[in-house]
Amino acid sequence: MKKNLKLYWTLFSSTFYLSAFTFGGGFVIVPLMKKKFVDNLNWIEDKEMLDLVAIAQSSPGAIAVNASIIMGYRIAGIPGALIASLGTVLPPLMIISVISLFYAAFRDNRYVSALLKGMQSGVAAVIIDVVFKMAGDIIKEKQILSSFMMLGAFVATFFFSINIIYIILVCGAIGALMTIHRKKAGGRGKK
Repeated sequence: MKKNLKLYWTLFSSTFYLSAFTFGGGFVIVPLMKKKFVDNLNWIEDKEMLDLVAIAQSSPGAIAVNASIIMGYRIAGIPGALIASLGTVLPPLMIISVISLFYAAFRDNRYVSALLKGMQSGVAAVIIDVVFKMAGDIIKEKQILSSFMMLGAFVATFFFSINIIYIILVCGAIGALMTIHRKKAGGRGKK
């Protein structure tokens, strides 16, 4: 029981800390989650982290919350999912509550506006870093179809402004077919 409490506390405090000090949206939290849960705590592997992020991204809702729920579930089941989601939503809830009290003062403050503009640049840099690292992982695996899917998804969104929902559905369907094909091919080889 004591071991579970320690695990739950580590999960809660980790997600709370990541959420409290991550500005700029869900994709910014991904490299920080990787550093914490993959590199520092060794709770999951790199490949599994990529899979969890893909699931979190394709699920409705905020990616940071989705990723935390999936991560928590993977680490500690349903209690872990609940604890991780609580740890992720509490900091923004508390911050927004405080900001709402002082909204009028923040709205017209040029220093706050400048601070937020600066944060946008930092967020863009972190997102670019995540994209390159995830793309590198896909390329390292030498999966040609996955590499073409990644390139195709980028071209479809950036140049043709195709709705991301369609891209996720198509990539998900292709991924499912690839998995089915690999399982069938693997099953034939074992007989």
